[in-house]
Amino acid sequence: MHDIRAIRENPAAFDAALARRGLAPLSGELLSMDESRRAKILAAETAQAEQNRASKEVGAAKGRGDEAEFERLRALVAEKKAEVAALNAQAAEEDATLTARLAEIPNLPLDEVPFGKDEDDNVEIRRWGEPRALDFQPVEHFDIPGVKPGLDLAMAAKLSGSRFMVLKGAVARVHRALAQFMIDTHTTEHGLEECWTPVLVKDEAMYGTGNLPKFAEDSYQTTNGWWLIPTSEVTMTNFAAGEIMDGAQLPVRMTAHTHCFRSEAGSAGKDTTGILRQHQFEKVEMVTLCHPDEALAEHDRMTGCAQAILEKLELPYRTVVLCTGDMGFGSQKTHDIEVWLPGQNAYREISSCSTCGTFQARRMNGRFRPEGGGKPEFLATLNGSGLAVGRCLIAVLENGQQADGSVTLPAALHPWLGGKTRITPEGALV
Repeated sequence: MHDIRAIRENPAAFDAALARRGLAPLSGELLSMDESRRAKILAAETAQAEQNRASKEVGAAKGRGDEAEFERLRALVAEKKAEVAALNAQAAEEDATLTARLAEIPNLPLDEVPFGKDEDDNVEIRRWGEPRALDFQPVEHFDIPGVKPGLDLAMAAKLSGSRFMVLKGAVARVHRALAQFMIDTHTTEHGLEECWTPVLVKDEAMYGTGNLPKFAEDSYQTTNGWWLIPTSEVTMTNFAAGEIMDGAQLPVRMTAHTHCFRSEAGSAGKDTTGILRQHQFEKVEMVTLCHPDEALAEHDRMTGCAQAILEKLELPYRTVVLCTGDMGFGSQKTHDIEVWLPGQNAYREISSCSTCGTFQARRMNGRFRPEGGGKPEFLATLNGSGLAVGRCLIAVLENGQQADGSVTLPAALHPWLGGKTRITPEGALV
């Protein structure tokens, strides 16, 4: 959510930032709405003062027996009372209209974010690891012989339709181990507090993180009004909703492993084979609540936590800064981490870490009180994948595939697999 006062103070800067996102100027429209709203408020205050004055004079007129003046003043009080109510109602309606309009406008990119139109303009800032030199033609995860017995997409389609998965045996075990490995690493090595949260939330929670109202079609809603979370960013960020946190306790760094649900609206024809793009999937999410001045340092820290998981799993990756045209709605700056998938001969996104500044906190009224006291201020919020479990499974299987159809599993994962080290060509975990 944008601060109308900031737009009022520097409309040119607001429009210039929108232009970097490829959007037309909006300050004129917004300030016109704001001016009309404020005029109604001022008129209501003026009418209220006139009502109060007349109310005081009514008793005096009655006391001196001036019946005509008494009746005139009493009528004036009634008139001003009705006028105040009408003006306040108009101001409230215009305020709601302005708030709704502001809620539709994406966050402003930081000046350091590269300008661009789409993913082709993203800027690589880090590359780690070298893809294995293979003496055979690698295949995608769903074609690896050792994986096929544990990946039953036909059963998933029978049960639920397209973009769902059924995992069995060794593949299911590796998937579960990956999630536990990620959570344990984040909590024991990265200082994140583990959380367990609902996957069903109210409208207010989805609104607070920017998923509503503009992106309703991207999520699923139950018949009684709950929303299925697209990620636990929604739940953990909303821990701050309506709260005033103690500034001395910041930053708050959290992680959660949850099921996630996305309609994948607009993705028809993309990644239809395998398990890369699903309606239901699991993710280990990271969320940070901090002082706005610390947000950029926390962003780099969060990105490092996600990168560390891939490095422990010996999975080559690259990190890019998203350009202004490829950023998400609520982000000020985003790092995407893309893991190497030999079956596709390409790097594919496995984590997206974003700093949102105070954008989400304003929507949910999440604040903190500075350590030295003083007026509460809006928090900065950050979120990132640490990591998407299904996509990490794909990366582990494809990077570990062998010429005989078996899969060698990363050494870092062995303790979470009871010492098992590979999947045989027949699909057994040994």
